Amino acid sequence: MITPEIVAEHGLKPDEYQRLLEIMGREPSMTELGIFSVMWSEHCSYKSSRYWLKTLPVTGPQVIQGPGENAGIVDLGDGWAAVFKMESHNHPSYIEPYQGAATGVGGIMRDVFTMGARPVANLNALRFGAPEHPKTRHLVSGVVAGIGGYGNCVGVPTVGGETNFDAGYNNNILVNAMCVGLARTDKIFYSAAKGVGLPVVYVGSKTGRDGIHGATMASAEFDENSDEKRPTVQVGDPFTEKLLIEACLELMASDAIIAIQDMGAAGLTSSTAEMADKGGVGIELDLDKVPQREDNMTAYEMMLSESQERMLMVLRPGSEPAAEAVFQKWGLDFSVIGMTTDTGRMIVKHKGKVEADMPVATLADSAPLYQRPHVPTPQKRALLPQWVAAPKRGMLETLETMMGGPQLCSRRWIYEQYDHMVMGDTVQRPGGDAAVVRVHGTQKGIAAVCDVTPRYVAADPAMGTKQAVVETWRNLVCVGADPLAITDNLNFASPERPEIMGQFVGAIEGMGEACRALDYPVVSGNVSLYNETNGVGIPPTPAIGGVGLVPDVAKLASLALKRDGDLLIVIGAEQGWLGQSVYQQVFAGGLDGAPPPVDLAEEIKAGRLVRNLIRESGIDTVHDCSDGGLLVAIAEMALAGRIGVELFGYEGKLPEHAVWFGEDQGRYIIAAAPSDAERIIERAKLLALPARIVGRTGGETLTKPGEAVLPLDQLRAAYEGWLPKYMG
Repeated sequence: MITPEIVAEHGLKPDEYQRLLEIMGREPSMTELGIFSVMWSEHCSYKSSRYWLKTLPVTGPQVIQGPGENAGIVDLGDGWAAVFKMESHNHPSYIEPYQGAATGVGGIMRDVFTMGARPVANLNALRFGAPEHPKTRHLVSGVVAGIGGYGNCVGVPTVGGETNFDAGYNNNILVNAMCVGLARTDKIFYSAAKGVGLPVVYVGSKTGRDGIHGATMASAEFDENSDEKRPTVQVGDPFTEKLLIEACLELMASDAIIAIQDMGAAGLTSSTAEMADKGGVGIELDLDKVPQREDNMTAYEMMLSESQERMLMVLRPGSEPAAEAVFQKWGLDFSVIGMTTDTGRMIVKHKGKVEADMPVATLADSAPLYQRPHVPTPQKRALLPQWVAAPKRGMLETLETMMGGPQLCSRRWIYEQYDHMVMGDTVQRPGGDAAVVRVHGTQKGIAAVCDVTPRYVAADPAMGTKQAVVETWRNLVCVGADPLAITDNLNFASPERPEIMGQFVGAIEGMGEACRALDYPVVSGNVSLYNETNGVGIPPTPAIGGVGLVPDVAKLASLALKRDGDLLIVIGAEQGWLGQSVYQQVFAGGLDGAPPPVDLAEEIKAGRLVRNLIRESGIDTVHDCSDGGLLVAIAEMALAGRIGVELFGYEGKLPEHAVWFGEDQGRYIIAAAPSDAERIIERAKLLALPARIVGRTGGETLTKPGEAVLPLDQLRAAYEGWLPKYMG
């Protein structure tokens, strides 16, 4: 007997259940209710976001596969393709940080290698609560250990990411995992199960009761009882994942596979429904043949389990024995659990009984599509720089305070727990603008980065998200890459609140505008909603993952200073923008005003100039200005290269603290020999780009006219010391 309480426990509203009854023409079985509930969950159906996601640019000459598959694919030339995606594991990581983060890494890698790609790089975007919150240290420790424990064991390098602390994430942290894989363009695999009478094959680990209702849990807000949801968190096994990668890639070298899909959110349910729907066929499953690691599992439990390291394949008839031999060799389960049919229905049998009988197309595509009411975020006024008070101390002392705090300190304690050199192709390590991984056996490189500044998005969702897209584009340019495409992870609170839906709509509009202008399409992504606890939502956090192509890894730039005597040139307009800046946050006790505006035309001009300088003029030291402004960027370059800087005086009209700490967009710092500096400035001026010399490299200190010298060792102690001390 299905009661209203049982329906509510499955995350369905009364009107949604009524819709289900109309589709079925009868009351569903418990298994059918469970199947519909996960397929109609926000996590699987995107019912609040699909309308807006369809407005994003998703095509381009470089795009092989856009949204709609397990991962996006872009062409790298010479028969190579990059396969990549970003996904969230936010709710599980808050409940059980180690396994939540670990299985997030495992799941995103399966999305990539199911397309026929070998994973070659992992990245992550992490948001934790305020350092003083009692759970923050525990969550940081568990999440970082989970990411490292899984990625290191599988043997895929974790090469980049970002980590932020903010009280807005106190009760709902974000763990977004990104994976980039490498495939041959003639060996790409898709999930459409085309053909009737084809064997449906289960491979990988056995099915257990872990992760049941994981997709439903990820589609609901938290409350004070959220810890009770721990059983919905999956348990990962990275060693099995490594075996699964190798077995799948080995079988993919043959012609046995017609379609393949990983069992991610909603497990066996979503994989069978999506494969059958895309292929225009029905599917019949016999759950008695599903490998199980627990006794007396019901059909409901098997269909909804999110046990990890499992894949579903549709094979060419007759290829089963050879395929089974491959998986047995790697010590993995292999079982033919069903067949494709011409009925257009998903039929699930267990112990001789039909437990579910549903129309495939309706199951896959009938989730409600909501155009939820939305209210635009009120526009904030632009702050003049003189309205933000100057510090009571010198600029260098102010810099040391900012870089020695949670907003800007080094994340080395985190990324040194990740193996970023395994596989032997990492060219640019963590700690720079973008990571670079060589296309094995070639001179090509894949550059990858992820970024977003939530305080900008909260103040102005459209401009803040536009800035996030451009920031990744700029980071790729800084290493000498051609930006190709993005993936995204859109983390927001409840879409049922008009102001939150307004943030989401604004973010999509800003993302679309930036991607169209930059020819930087969206090829994959994830939406994570209901990130809130007891009605208190997270800051809007549309994380952007960017991927680019480095034609020749011998012509790379990095942010580390390389030589004494170089001149530092800043390219781009300077307005001294202090609204929503780290300086304002640290020294004004809060955030106010509009975020810095993004001029896409200026971004394109500056980016093209910088990339040409790297490739044509041998410029090897570039960094963009972002959090903390110009002086922070210079200090990061000095610390990375262990070379000091003599800062020159500023003769303009802006207040000095706005010059050094303003977060104006579209700016790059280039280190060049004095003989090249004037030529670079002239090239910038020909494009109507402002450019000026701000310092000279050399020594072991930062110096500035009229201020005490700041030794690099002293700055490094503050910069490198905060996080280890906090975690200790």
